[in-house]
Amino acid sequence: MILVTGGAGLLGKELITQLLAQGKKVRAIYNKTPLAHFSSPGLEQFHCNILDVVRLEEAMKGIEQVYHAAAIVTFNPLKKQEMFKINIEGTANVVNAALEAGVKKMVHVSSVAALGRIRENEMVNESMNWTEETSNSAYGQSKYLAEMEVWRGIAEGLEAVMVNPSIILGAGNWNEGSTKIFQSVYNGFPWYTDGVTGFVDVKDLARAMIQLMESTISGERFVISAQNTGYKELLDMIAHAFGKKAPYKKVTPFLSKMVWRMEAIKSRFTKKEPLVTKETSRTAMAKVYFDNSKLLRFLPGFTYRPLQETITTTCAALQQKK
Repeated sequence: MILVTGGAGLLGKELITQLLAQGKKVRAIYNKTPLAHFSSPGLEQFHCNILDVVRLEEAMKGIEQVYHAAAIVTFNPLKKQEMFKINIEGTANVVNAALEAGVKKMVHVSSVAALGRIRENEMVNESMNWTEETSNSAYGQSKYLAEMEVWRGIAEGLEAVMVNPSIILGAGNWNEGSTKIFQSVYNGFPWYTDGVTGFVDVKDLARAMIQLMESTISGERFVISAQNTGYKELLDMIAHAFGKKAPYKKVTPFLSKMVWRMEAIKSRFTKKEPLVTKETSRTAMAKVYFDNSKLLRFLPGFTYRPLQETITTTCAALQQKK
């Protein structure tokens, strides 16, 4: 029996889909809403908040493998405390419950943000860690500290691997996470930046996680990123796939600072999520390159699908959902 936390998210759904397709028995934790679109007899849905230690211990009964994907991703300063509690304390609870239950192996989903993304003239790799100087987000700090809980578990006898994905692309919720990039292009958002970052197809990420779980590899972390690409190039590909006009207005550093400050003021009065924060603004302007060679050395048969293929299939799937 396999346990998946964060089963309702973009990655969790894809992971469950691939595991069920392989004939695996999956117990998926959900916090608020049961998982939709699954009717397989191989799936057991389990209501549990990872901050509920007693309930989490019940979820671990009979479990041999754990995929820990549950986390909060937010760049809203007002939600920092909640994010730290879920990402750090929640991960500590999962590690402790896995150790108590005698789980054979765990794959923990971290982020490239935990490596410290803001670096001049060097590629980001697995040897790096979050620091005040190299990070632009509290989210990155939360994922780095969550990794520390996994390393503690490894020291206490838990076999575990960590994956550090770049921006995950897939046909998820139109209004949430990275899928909002597709929504903004579809709706004619005209702005772009000169920033560069890594992207990975959610199907490739799930496939890499399963291969790492089934391997003898433990005590390692892996950057999972198919390609380093400029935001402008990515947005142009999405616009072409949708048959929409590509973004044509360049965001300057000055304009970027103006926007996030205005959004911060508006958010205080409206109590709504700011569209842009200081952290997301800096991320969008940064040129960050990720070294994905370690995974390919450890899993020599693994290949990433081309970014253009990911864009084409994701846009087609999102249009069918509309």
